[in-house]
Amino acid sequence: MRDFGVPPLVEAPRSGGLADTVYDVAVRDPDMVQLARRAPGASTWTEVTAGAFRDEVMALAKGLLASGVRFGDRVGIMARTRYEWTLFSYALWSMGAQVVPIYPTSSSEQVSWILADSQAVACVVENEDDAMTVGTACAGLPTLQRIWQFDGGCVRQLSRLGRQVPDETVHSHRAAVEPHSPAAITYTSGTTGRPKGCVITHANFAVECDTLRAGWGDLIAEPGEQPALLAFLPLAHVYGLMVQVYCMRAGVRLGHQAETAAAELLPALASFRPTFLFAVPYVFERIVSRARLVAAEAGRDGLFDKAMDVAVRYAEARQALATGEGPGPGPALRFRHRVYDRLVYSRLRAVLGGRVRHAVSGGSPLSRRLALALAGAGITVYDGYGLTETTGAVTGQPRDRHKFGTVGRPLPGCTIHIAPDGEIWVRGGVVFAGYLNDPEGTAEVLRDGWFATGDLGSLDDEGYLTITGRKKDVIITSSGKSVAPAVLEERVRSHPLISQCLVVGDNRPYVGALITLDPDALLHWQRVHQKQPAANWGAVADQDLQEEIQRVVVTANTAVSRSESIRAFRILPFEFSIGQGLLTPSLKLRRRAIVKAFAADIEELYTS
Repeated sequence: MRDFGVPPLVEAPRSGGLADTVYDVAVRDPDMVQLARRAPGASTWTEVTAGAFRDEVMALAKGLLASGVRFGDRVGIMARTRYEWTLFSYALWSMGAQVVPIYPTSSSEQVSWILADSQAVACVVENEDDAMTVGTACAGLPTLQRIWQFDGGCVRQLSRLGRQVPDETVHSHRAAVEPHSPAAITYTSGTTGRPKGCVITHANFAVECDTLRAGWGDLIAEPGEQPALLAFLPLAHVYGLMVQVYCMRAGVRLGHQAETAAAELLPALASFRPTFLFAVPYVFERIVSRARLVAAEAGRDGLFDKAMDVAVRYAEARQALATGEGPGPGPALRFRHRVYDRLVYSRLRAVLGGRVRHAVSGGSPLSRRLALALAGAGITVYDGYGLTETTGAVTGQPRDRHKFGTVGRPLPGCTIHIAPDGEIWVRGGVVFAGYLNDPEGTAEVLRDGWFATGDLGSLDDEGYLTITGRKKDVIITSSGKSVAPAVLEERVRSHPLISQCLVVGDNRPYVGALITLDPDALLHWQRVHQKQPAANWGAVADQDLQEEIQRVVVTANTAVSRSESIRAFRILPFEFSIGQGLLTPSLKLRRRAIVKAFAADIEELYTS
């Protein structure tokens, strides 16, 4: 199948902007709890009502006007995911200004480029270090007039500054915002080349979020529960920003968590107790790996592995029943599933706060086995696909008709086309308005209403999309063999010891791989095998460890032909990180940067 579309569930807005939701809800239900916030390091959450949030947004918007920000101006926000991020974005939208999200891990050069390209008039940062990063770029930024700092009390200061500005001034600005007005200039992660500023309109966000609410909204919470969602994805990424807008439009209680490391994220999930989860595959992988590690420390890793196998088979049987391809789980499987639900699955759900039964995964495809294991454990993950240019998701798993291993079908109102070379093209109300200051780049990807994504995939007979790779990531060996690395990387990464895998082989005689290990899992492996705990090169040189990873690679190779298989690998002494510039803030591999940083290691794959 080359084309598949789904009729829309919602109409695009005919007037107004995103900030209208804040004011409308405050009038309709001022006492509704709309957000929850907490002080740094605290475990208790303070509720924020719709009326209180509206008042904070109004006060800040008046302060921004008093400081000189005007309708249509662009303002950078460079901070981790926190309450003030949401407050600032809605204050800017209230006065018709545009948000320019900037990752707090960005270098001075990246910050300078984004602020210059967007012609931002101001930038708000989180702390003094971020202020210094922006400050070093100021000399070449004639439009940048102000830098504010969250930790320096800028919200309070601006709110005081705007006390003399009438509320009606903000309302008149808000009334001038139209659906096609830009809401955010969201820059791509820059896995290759310089980041591009994607112009995302108020209508783009509204259509995306209203479609998800209409089609899947009742999955956010069990009947009788108030929906609650903890935002921990970077709000500088379109996925995280979409989640924020969704919560505000759908009446979901929204909390913020800055850190995604398990040591900080898991306690936050336990105290906030969300009813739903938006995450990326890496988070789900780490949650399951951490649960297995806890089981292993108690000598119950064998039980955990058996439970996960049962979960996979149970979910497969349920899928076969839903699609009419099988009778569903048999009596013996149902019995074992009930036993493991009490012993294992309930504990896994408790890690997420105990109330999550459904979740969404985006950013990159979720492995089929992991999706099945989670579904069998009582957490159904709706895998989807999208890009910055599509305002987040453009496909998702339909209700009760999962096809694990795919990223679902087009969202209502969207159409998918597979070009002759396998490239995925997209059309719908979620597609962005174009790249800022780049008409040539815009013309290259927007073709007669279609957006050419640069990703490769295929549609089955029912319109389910499978992602096979990215055009720029395809490896061409010296023998001319084309290899899409995603399948191999996913298979290798599924092992508990392994955190990351990069397949290489461009213009080489065969395929190789760079592999990194999970530090906690490595420490456990060393204890189990009675090894002296060692890090870095001392650990990866261990012969038994090399043989363990070799078995993982051999298993992964069964998914591909011999000419596509990994013939050599190198275990690296540390994980790729955002700080090193080797991962994007959405945790995707920066392939070119990794290949450059580890050129000597790659060379050794082909000379040893």
